[in-house]
Amino acid sequence: MSDGLDTTPVISAEERARRQRAIDFARGSLRFEGLIPSPEGEQINQRFIAGEITIDEALAEAEALRG
Repeated sequence: MSDGLDTTPVISAEERARRQRAIDFARGSLRFEGLIPSPEGEQINQRFIAGEITIDEALAEAEALRG
């Protein structure tokens, strides 16, 4: 049953694929430098890929993780 308040973001399959490629590239860059994303960072990545947050929100959350 829907209450009419569904706030699930809707992004296209193309946008989701573009975001996935961007995150995959960033992971590769980190690993090339000998770094591994934290589980918390990966959660942010997945929320960005899914369209739950914008890139600005993802970057702000990542910055907050660094303290």
